[in-house]
Amino acid sequence: MLILSRKIEESIIVGDTITIKILGIHEGQVKIGIEAPKEIKVFRSEVYEQIQKENIEASKSEKTSVSKAASMLRQHKAGTQGAKQ
Repeated sequence: MLILSRKIEESIIVGDTITIKILGIHEGQVKIGIEAPKEIKVFRSEVYEQIQKENIEASKSEKTSVSKAASMLRQHKAGTQGAKQ
């Protein structure tokens, strides 16, 4: 981890396209501004963690749904083959 000291209005450059600027410090809180290209997503860590948790849950239910659909298709196919005979 890189640790830097910055004062108000000073910046940090990340790569070629991201700038992090200290906007203010008040009562133990630091306000920062982040300039980044639109294709780079920037989240607070608690929001990012919630998104990851929801993605994991969604992928679990999707697997179940796909398995269920495949089972239904197999049953349907077996039923239509039996009706043809």
